[in-house]
Amino acid sequence: MKNDRWLQPFTVPPAPFLYNCPEIRPLQTPSDSPLPERNATGRKTPLCFFPAVLSKIPPPSENQNANQKMDPQARRKSGLNLPAGMNETSLRLDTLANQSPSVSSSSAFRVTSVSSPRAISSLSSPSKTSVCSDRFIPCRSASRLHTFGLLDKPAAAGSPAKEGGGNETYARLLKCELFGSDFGSFTSSPAGSGGLGSPNMLRFKTDHSGGSNSPYSPSILRQDSGSSNEGSTPTKPPRKVPKTPHKVLDAPSLQDDFYLNVVDWSSQNVLAVGLGTCVYLWSASNSRVTKLCDLGPNDSVCSVQWTREGSYISVGTHFGQVQVWDGTQCKRVRTMGGHQTRTGVLAWNSRILASGSRDRNILQHDLRVPSDFVSKLVGHKSEVCGLKWSHDDKQLASGGNDNQLLVWNQQSQQPILKLTEHTAAVKAIAWSPHQSGLLASGGGTADRCIRFWNTTTGSQLNHIDTGSQVCNLAWSKNVNELVSTHGYSQNQIMVWKYPSLSKVATLTGHSLRVLYLAMSPDGQTIVTGAGDETLRFWNVFPSMKAPAPVKDTGLWSLGRTHIR
Repeated sequence: MKNDRWLQPFTVPPAPFLYNCPEIRPLQTPSDSPLPERNATGRKTPLCFFPAVLSKIPPPSENQNANQKMDPQARRKSGLNLPAGMNETSLRLDTLANQSPSVSSSSAFRVTSVSSPRAISSLSSPSKTSVCSDRFIPCRSASRLHTFGLLDKPAAAGSPAKEGGGNETYARLLKCELFGSDFGSFTSSPAGSGGLGSPNMLRFKTDHSGGSNSPYSPSILRQDSGSSNEGSTPTKPPRKVPKTPHKVLDAPSLQDDFYLNVVDWSSQNVLAVGLGTCVYLWSASNSRVTKLCDLGPNDSVCSVQWTREGSYISVGTHFGQVQVWDGTQCKRVRTMGGHQTRTGVLAWNSRILASGSRDRNILQHDLRVPSDFVSKLVGHKSEVCGLKWSHDDKQLASGGNDNQLLVWNQQSQQPILKLTEHTAAVKAIAWSPHQSGLLASGGGTADRCIRFWNTTTGSQLNHIDTGSQVCNLAWSKNVNELVSTHGYSQNQIMVWKYPSLSKVATLTGHSLRVLYLAMSPDGQTIVTGAGDETLRFWNVFPSMKAPAPVKDTGLWSLGRTHIR
């Protein structure tokens, strides 16, 4: 018997599929004699050939075991040379001729029953352009994504939306965080597509170097880039400032005059206050009150100013004199004249004392020379009510009732800057300790503005309308903030943050204009005086070492005491 008789029903494919398949038994001849190992041409005869790729062959079942026991005569009648583990009703081969090229090979063949085994012999060879594979490629449409609630469920027509509408947004954000921003492009594929166009879930993640404009992009929730994100940093809560004074002193005969300056706090923690014709010293460390001087019944105190060392104090009188006293020994050191009328403002630098008067002049006094003054500065057209030296002693700022703010230096008798933007008297003047050349000034009732100047260029940097008369200004040495006191019409105290000019706190308590202001040596406490004849102590600034919220201290007891 020739071997070609057993291979006649099959068309030989380009390459054999299986030479030795562990699940298929070797074919046997009807006489149960083994096939020869080599044919007439000398080539090794394969055990079986298949014309196309079959689906995965299942393990032998009971029917297959029964087929293995089929006698050779029954196999001969069927006309098929099948392996021992298969029967003729379990196999049907469809050609690829009528299939679309876009359909994958995994779905080109299926196992069904056939009516006639002879139909297989009429099958033609598969086309050479067909793509056949021996690997099982799974379909992602069968993935159990519904188990995790990650598949979009289309809402039924006419069904009402859930209240809040936040579940869908949350689900989309969750999917984008877990699988990337393009996850929704393939999870929402239409049903029935079989997932043929779906990308592989296990693919390498695409590098979106250009960023994404989608509001659900993961970059919104995770800042993978190295750039700083100031918006993610939580803003600090505003610093709390006590709204009530921790100490109140009675100050009888404290004059209610906008053009006077009769309160000053020394670097040795001693407060000087001019009350009527007398000057009193109050020690903040032990609350001891000392009477420094009495000018007599015909004179009055118009201004006081400590030296920077805190040892000597100058007193301006109603008659235009300037007296210098030793604060520790309560002894007058020198008296200097030169002004024709009251001296309402004084300012010390390291060695020069400047005095401003109602006579519209500014005199500079040097205690090292015998003359009353060493220079006279003329520029104002009305009473001088504000004077401050810069921290480097190079410039002197003066304000007057003529609404002018003038800046002087030591090399010239004429002002180097004339700033005329204020529309009322300029008494409040303060130099910033944090920035060189930064000057703040405040106007009276008709102006109500705080203005900030760059004295190097002469330009106005910023301004803010406070809503009431500006009486005093003082910068904090610990933080970049300043405090202002006000008169008509609200009589309040305000703390400002610079350069944002945001209001930190507003303090009230005085019943009349807050005309006087001084700061403690540590820069945390201010004292304010008003025409209501009270001095009030406020904790408004943090300490230099610990910029924490200011707390009330127990240095002084609450309540009122008399300064004399």
